[in-house]
Amino acid sequence: MDLSIAEGNLILHVRGADKVWALKSSLEIPLVHITGVRAEIGRPHAAGITASGWMPGTNVPGVITAGTFYQDGKRVFWDVHHPEKTIMIDLHDERYNELAVEVDDPEAAMKFIQNASVMLQSHSRSLSAA
Repeated sequence: MDLSIAEGNLILHVRGADKVWALKSSLEIPLVHITGVRAEIGRPHAAGITASGWMPGTNVPGVITAGTFYQDGKRVFWDVHHPEKTIMIDLHDERYNELAVEVDDPEAAMKFIQNASVMLQSHSRSLSAA
């Protein structure tokens, strides 16, 4: 998953064949709708997904989880091959409650999202004070 920021939105670009497995090529989330981001190192691959919780997507345990699933009562978008490279992005007022995405460097990705959120908040405060 590649991450970028544009016009106050986090844009998540699904890579390669995962576009087919996830049935999505990208997601765009307003930064103000992100309530948290965390690494999920050691979390079992798609733990809690059951056949009754399936929506459009692919789940081959230990290989790939990509697409939309209900998990622990939440609607979660997954795009993960390697759980050790997964970050979870918590959302509000969005179609999904969480995004579980694989990135090359979880620590750098978390800092990227957190810094963008802080910059947006600082910019918003500056505009409202003017």
